[in-house]
Amino acid sequence: MTSSRKREDDAEERDARATAASEVRARLRGRGVAVTGAETPEELADLLSAVERFEAAVEAHGGDLMVDDLRSSEPDDRHFVLPRRERAETVRAYIVRIDEAALRLRRHPPRPD
Repeated sequence: MTSSRKREDDAEERDARATAASEVRARLRGRGVAVTGAETPEELADLLSAVERFEAAVEAHGGDLMVDDLRSSEPDDRHFVLPRRERAETVRAYIVRIDEAALRLRRHPPRPD
């Protein structure tokens, strides 16, 4: 492979990663999750995975993600609302809090259908 072709491939890969990171950032913001723009693509992917694990736990317990939302002023059940990211909180620390909240849902009584 020529060096110019390698540079082109590297540039394409960087562009693809940047596009993917931008899409993940938008998905997180759409869920009300604060992102700073300083997160790495790997941190963003890990954070989105944690949010999706939490949402799956909410749904498994009968929560309604449309009502029990970070942007909702009156959620049905505050246990089903994703924890809010603290100011200057690292992604890793936030993921730990999200996972802890998801684990607490296992002890929370499910909502009746």
